[in-house]
Amino acid sequence: MAEVQVAPAEKAFGSTARRDAWWVEIIPVIVLLGGFGMYATLRAVEGKFYEWGPYLSPFYSPLIDPNHRWWPLSPALLILVGPLGFRVTCYYYRKAYYRAFFFDLPACAVGERKKSYCGETKFPFILQNVHRYSPYVAILFLYFLWRDVIRAFAFDGKFGVGAGTLVLLINVCLLTLYTFLCHSLRHLAGGKLDCFSCATFGTPRYKAWRGITALNEGHMLLAWSSLVSVGLADLYVRLVASGAIRDVRLF
Repeated sequence: MAEVQVAPAEKAFGSTARRDAWWVEIIPVIVLLGGFGMYATLRAVEGKFYEWGPYLSPFYSPLIDPNHRWWPLSPALLILVGPLGFRVTCYYYRKAYYRAFFFDLPACAVGERKKSYCGETKFPFILQNVHRYSPYVAILFLYFLWRDVIRAFAFDGKFGVGAGTLVLLINVCLLTLYTFLCHSLRHLAGGKLDCFSCATFGTPRYKAWRGITALNEGHMLLAWSSLVSVGLADLYVRLVASGAIRDVRLF
């Protein structure tokens, strides 16, 4: 007699046999991503860039049409599309905000919302596939941010270091590590190869892939630290430029 396959009962939303406080994990995601999202949105629509001495707000770098000669809206709207697109489509962030804001699924072994699952095969989630190209756009913006950091060492034509210099330097270092250790560049280095010895430049690519793979384990920490650093760097320049605080000159 043929066996009859019985489909497992679908879990109700939020139902689980877990006894731990699984929901605690999504609270920091809601606070950090939600807070950063509101701050970045306000800064983007504000339309006012902040610059003090050699410091330029990273949210407005590179500074595009500050006098609104051909772009009537905020210059930040032309800039944040690239870095924001890179973060929104990041594999780690996707897991984080799917769980925290969409409850899809809320946590491991926890019942999710009842719906027809289609993954990322339909609009708008199919746009997540642009992540394989977004790192190249992010690298372009890193060039401008590193240029700003170099300029932040010049005070009235002389070499100097202020607290803002270190703030911008730490920020761009974290952003650089986050960008170059992403999964897309790991895949580019060798993730799609079945045989390194058969490929062109196989040995260097294998070493690069191994290195990125090892460092990629800290991608989550870099994702959060770089998110916080870019927000704080922008806030610092804004506070200094508005006179709310004074920049400390180290030497």
